[in-house]
Amino acid sequence: MRLTSFLAVAVLLAAVSTAPAQFKKKEKDDGTRTLTGQVLDPGDSPLQKAVVYLKNKGNLQVRTYNTREDGAYHFSGLSPNIDYEVWAVHEGGQSNTRTLSSFDGRKQVSLNLKIEPKK
Repeated sequence: MRLTSFLAVAVLLAAVSTAPAQFKKKEKDDGTRTLTGQVLDPGDSPLQKAVVYLKNKGNLQVRTYNTREDGAYHFSGLSPNIDYEVWAVHEGGQSNTRTLSSFDGRKQVSLNLKIEPKK
């Protein structure tokens, strides 16, 4: 009897792990995209407490993010139908402005920003 129960559980587990994709839990796709990256100094070391600016080119709204110890930044909930500009500032230096285009179909985009020394 115990062996039969064990075999039944084993068969059930095998069936669940090989279930068609339509029966497996999917991650929710809310249609937005995410922008991540790092802010780096000219020697490619990460910069903590840099301010990253994200400008919505549709309504000109600007969001900011202060980088963590590893220089990382993160913006989520971005519309796939809008272009964005992103740049960083740290201790008087500034990165080049990069564009996240509405033509870029990726859901997750990573852009590193390098701070140029103040001239």
